[in-house]
Amino acid sequence: MKLCLAALCLLTFVSPIASAEAKAEGAAEVVRGHVFAWPFLETGTMQPRGGTTKGAEVELDPQPSPQWQALQKDSLADLEKDRRAILAMAGSYRVSFDFIETMGLTADYQPAKPYFSWGTEHVQVLKAEDRFISLQHTLVMYFKDKDGKEHGPMVMKHWRQDWTYEDRNLHVYRGRSTWSQQMLTEKTARGQWTQAVYQVDDSPRYEVQGKWTHQGGMSSWHSASCWRPLPRREFSVRDDYQVLQGSHEITITPTGWVHLQHNQKVVLEKDKAPKVIAQELGVNRYERISSPSLTPAESSWAKTGAYWQEVRNAWADVYAKHPKFSLKAKVDGKKLYQVHFEYAAQLEKADDPIDLAKAKAHARETIGMFLILDGSDGETKY
Repeated sequence: MKLCLAALCLLTFVSPIASAEAKAEGAAEVVRGHVFAWPFLETGTMQPRGGTTKGAEVELDPQPSPQWQALQKDSLADLEKDRRAILAMAGSYRVSFDFIETMGLTADYQPAKPYFSWGTEHVQVLKAEDRFISLQHTLVMYFKDKDGKEHGPMVMKHWRQDWTYEDRNLHVYRGRSTWSQQMLTEKTARGQWTQAVYQVDDSPRYEVQGKWTHQGGMSSWHSASCWRPLPRREFSVRDDYQVLQGSHEITITPTGWVHLQHNQKVVLEKDKAPKVIAQELGVNRYERISSPSLTPAESSWAKTGAYWQEVRNAWADVYAKHPKFSLKAKVDGKKLYQVHFEYAAQLEKADDPIDLAKAKAHARETIGMFLILDGSDGETKY
C-alpha cells in the first residue's frame, strides 16, 4: 500500500550526480524527485499523508457501463442527457482522493504535504424524478490484517448528493457552522442544476449551481464557486483557516467518473475581509469495480433507510422554516453524526420492524438539540 500511495502522488528518481557526491563526502544521501506542482522539492518532505490501512484487492470493471452507453445517444434532449449523466454516477467504485496545494499566498508559506486516501464505495439512487435526483454514498470496506487475513465488510453511511434542475432556493454555507437561504432569479437558474452535498448525518455541507455540457462524447458539470466547511482531512490537522472556497467539475467516463476541485483556503477574522492563504487542486476518481461485492450497502439501507428518510424530512422542515441557522459542534460530548449513527446501529441489530413514530421523534429531537436559531454563529470547528 505504501508503494501504491507514493506512486499515485510522486514520480521519483535518484539523481546519480547527487548520489555520487553524497557517497564521496560521506554525507547523507539526498533523494530528489519530481513532486507534482513542486518539482524542486525533495520527495522525502512531500510524502502524502492519509490512511495507511491495507484493503482487500479489487477487480476493476473495464467495460463501458450501460449508463455511459445510454448517455451517448445523439437524439436525446439536453435535460435527458443531464439526467442520464447524473444517474451514471450510481454504482460500485474504488474511490481515490488526491489533494495538493499548488501555491501559497503568505510571506512565510511552506508547502503542505499532499493528501491521499482511498476506499470502496457504493452509490445508490434514492430518488429519480424528472427534475430531481438523489444519490446516497455508502462506504463498504474490506480490510487485511498484518497476517493478510481479510476482515469485513465494514459498512458506513457516507455523504449524499441531491441534484435539482432550475433550482432557485439554495441553502449555502456562510462560515462559522452557519448556513442561510440564497434565492436565485429565474434567469440565473435557467438550464442549471444545483448540487446539494450533505454530511454523513444528512446535515448540510454546501449547495452550488452549475451547468452540464455534452460535447464530443464528454459530459461534464461545471459549478460556480462556493464556500464549504473544512473536510475531515483538513480540520483534523489544521486550524489556520476556516473555509474552503472553490469550484467543481464532474465528468462521466466510460468506467466511472472524475470529480475535480479547484479550492482556495480562506481565513475568516472578525471585522476583516476574508483572506486566501493557499490554493489547492483535488482529483477524486471513481473507478467502477466488479469485485468485491458492495451490495452489503443495500442490505444495511434496508434496515436503516426509513430512519434516514425521517432525518431528511426533519431537515426539510428546518430549511422551510428557518432562512438562517447554525449548528453546535457537540452536545453532551457527542457530535451530531454520533447520535444518529448510534440509533441507526440499534435499528440494524433489531429483529423487529422499525417504529416510524419513534424514529421520527428521535430524528427531530436530535437535530433540534444541535440547532442554533437565534441568529448567532455556530462554532467554527465541527
